[in-house]
This record gives sequence, C-alpha cells and structure tokens, in this order.
Amino acid sequence: MIKSKQKFFFRNLAFILAVFSALNFALIGSNESVETLSKLGSRGQEVRQVQQKLKSLGYYKGSVDGIFGVQTKSAVTAFQKNCGITADGIAGPKTLKYLGITAASTSSSGGKYSSNDITLLAKLIAAEARGEGYTGQVAVGAVVLNRVKHSSFPDTVAGVIYQKGAFSAVNDSNWNTSPNETSRKAAQDCINGWDPSGGAIYYYNPKKTSNSFMLSRPVIKTIGNHVFCK
Repeated sequence: MIKSKQKFFFRNLAFILAVFSALNFALIGSNESVETLSKLGSRGQEVRQVQQKLKSLGYYKGSVDGIFGVQTKSAVTAFQKNCGITADGIAGPKTLKYLGITAASTSSSGGKYSSNDITLLAKLIAAEARGEGYTGQVAVGAVVLNRVKHSSFPDTVAGVIYQKGAFSAVNDSNWNTSPNETSRKAAQDCINGWDPSGGAIYYYNPKKTSNSFMLSRPVIKTIGNHVFCK
C-alpha cells in the first residue's frame, strides 16, 4: 500500500514538473520573441511597419524588407532623439506608440482617434499656438488632422507631428509646455470636426518665416498671427 502511494506521489510530481517546465519554456520563448521583434537582428511584419513609418517620416532610406539591420537601428535612434525619448535604437512600446504603431491607435480612415492622439495633439497646440486665440488654436490642430487625411503626409497623428522638420516646436523648449484645459478642449474640437483653417495643410507666422516654399503656398485665410494655406 505504501509503495503504491509512493508511486502515485512520484507519478504526480513528475507530471507537475513536466507541466511547469513546459509552461516556463513557453513563457521564455514568448518573452524572447517579444524582445527580439524590434531589436537589431529581428525580422518580421512589425519590423516592416517600423521601417515603413520611419521611411514616410524621412528617417529611413533603406528597403522595407522586414530585417532590423544597422540602418534601421540608426533610423530608430534618430527618431527617438528627435522625439526626446531614450535613444537606444530599440523600437519598444514607447517608440512604437510615438510611431503610431500601437493597438490603442485607430485608423484615421474611420474618423476615430485614441486618447493618446488627443493628448499629443493638445501638446502640439499648446507648444505651437499657446499665444493664439481659441479659434487659432483649433485651426493649428485642424492642420494636423488634415495632414493625417492627406496622401502626402503620414497617416497617424504621431506620424504627422513627429515627421522630421514638420513642426519647429517639437525640437525646441516650447515642447516642454504641458497641455492645459484650453489646448485639450481645442484638440477635442478638432477631433469632433471643427476646422477653422478651411482645410489647410500648412500654416506659418509671416513675421517669423522666410521659407520660400511656405511663402509660395496659396493662402486660405489668416487667423491671429498665423497664415493658413494649401
């Protein structure tokens, strides 16, 4: 009887250990795949997405081949530096969020935006138009959304805002300005469809701009200190 109980005990123990080992192996394998999806040497669809986004933003010049090589790492690092986040060359969750590659983000074609999109839009409005009247602030936010919908620009809020050279405030001290209640409300009004800019995809302050390209754009209207154009 005792031997029978011992056999039963050891048989169950062996089964439990086997199950534990299998689960542990699966977890390790899962973690490794997550960690390597966006590192140097990784391959796959997510890497292609990263490359495509970086290419559309002007950071990546190579082929969209799904291989995370040195060129992709350099592009990720440059993007991270421009965004003011840890520049480690790894496309982790935060970097993917800034690129607009997240489960939380939604397609602009559906006319819906995530809470992250609204917060980021409010941050840009606070940085770029904090001295403008309310309508002027909404108009600046509307330009971002008009670009999201336009075929010549990235198709996410993050992509448009962090596109290389798109908005000067992203790269200067103004980017430290925190969104306030007004800029958040302005962002929400943009999301809800108010576009005081009249469909503009560019704007500039004529007192501060000497860029020939901007000055050559067809003007739609002037709101406060900004000229909005096509």
